[in-house]
Amino acid sequence: MIRRTVVPAALLLLLVAGCANGSDEAASTSSGSVPSAGASSAAASSAADLPPSALPEATRPGKPAAGNTTTITGTVASGVEPNCTLLTETGGGTHLLVFKDETLRSAVTPGSKVSVTGTPQPGMMSTCQQGEPFLVSAVTPG
Repeated sequence: MIRRTVVPAALLLLLVAGCANGSDEAASTSSGSVPSAGASSAAASSAADLPPSALPEATRPGKPAAGNTTTITGTVASGVEPNCTLLTETGGGTHLLVFKDETLRSAVTPGSKVSVTGTPQPGMMSTCQQGEPFLVSAVTPG
């Protein structure tokens, strides 16, 4: 009788102990490292010396900064996801048009050329998976 309860309990303890050792082992063998503050400041200071194509997209010259009101012009297209509206600029940039006021959405139809005024929202979450979110405050045909 004792054998029937002791053996399964011992096996359970070995299993739990093996799992605990496995996670410690994985953590101790990881090769990742955290850069020091000196390394990140050196990288930031050298970013000014890089050509625009090597800079992260948010810091490229000519790209509107988040929070600044700007006007962009291009052709409206439907996104691959439902209710996703894109604006493709003549220069090739693609923006996801986000509308607070749904009456503005009716002013843009796929294939039309428009100018939209608003603010870029590069950190905004979206299910559209295309373009940089752009919060639209006004639409003019153009």
